[in-house]
Amino acid sequence: MRRIIVTDGGGFIGYHLADYLSRQADTQITIIDNHSRGTADEMFSKLAARENVIALNEDMTQKNFYGKLSGRYDEIYHLAAINGTKNFYEQPYEVLRVNLLSLINILEWCTVENCGAFLFSSSSETYAGTINRFPTEKFIPSAENIPLTVDDVFNPRWSYGGSKIAGELLTINYCRSRGVPFKIVRYHNVYGVRMGFDHVLPEFFKRVHDKVNPFPIFGGQETRAFCAVEDAVRATEVVMLSDRCTDEIIHVGNGTQEIKILDLLALVFDIANFYPAVEVHEAPQGSVMRRCPDTRKLFSLTGFEARITLEESLPKMYHWYEKKYRELDGTR
Repeated sequence: MRRIIVTDGGGFIGYHLADYLSRQADTQITIIDNHSRGTADEMFSKLAARENVIALNEDMTQKNFYGKLSGRYDEIYHLAAINGTKNFYEQPYEVLRVNLLSLINILEWCTVENCGAFLFSSSSETYAGTINRFPTEKFIPSAENIPLTVDDVFNPRWSYGGSKIAGELLTINYCRSRGVPFKIVRYHNVYGVRMGFDHVLPEFFKRVHDKVNPFPIFGGQETRAFCAVEDAVRATEVVMLSDRCTDEIIHVGNGTQEIKILDLLALVFDIANFYPAVEVHEAPQGSVMRRCPDTRKLFSLTGFEARITLEESLPKMYHWYEKKYRELDGTR
């Protein structure tokens, strides 16, 4: 039996990953999440109720928790972190505290005797400063060996990206020193149902639901390459199980789905059949103009390619959020 830990299994990617892994034969999934950024909703409750799932409501920043983990785990997927642009600006100190302490604590606990392989979830935010400071044509599409640059330590947005840079360093050096095989995946604009409310697509959906007109957008000329969460979790497991990915950093994303944010908004309007006037405001400080991953390393090592398009998955996501917003405001 594969014994697996998924931290932040109640979060966005973590939930989808734990759900995907728990549906496979001969797996036992231990989810660690204290639901500090949300509640254990119906979807999570159904996941936690499966016979092969153990859900631990624990704070990973507290060292005394780790004594509750017993035996050897074949795979540890560490996704626990505070993310969301709103949080970067409003509580950067908490982003840094939680992201770094939770990782340090699990790495302190992790040894070759109790962990078969460790996967750390990083982010394209690690090199946002590089994209801002250097000619984009040199580094986009962005490969794994792109320099990591913090271009402004006073910008609170770097609380998240900085924690992920430090997280990569911690993972590499702790795991090397303890003989634990590691893999690092950098996620690039993963989207899908149940991703919370503080990201660009859920915010668009909320304004559509509220029939906001004129419709404000902050920036709009920026481009992002969006990756469906279903593709992201499949890629994550493929990386974990591939010996060729051991001790490597791998970009997980969909480079074929790069789109201007204003064009993304137009897709949302078409799905919702809602066409308000658009009111463009200045983009948040530190937001990069273009982001698109080079995923050739993922393909060369594993043969995996993301295949789900925005046109396929966005309607499903929109209708899920529209139903959620109706429930929240009592209109159903």
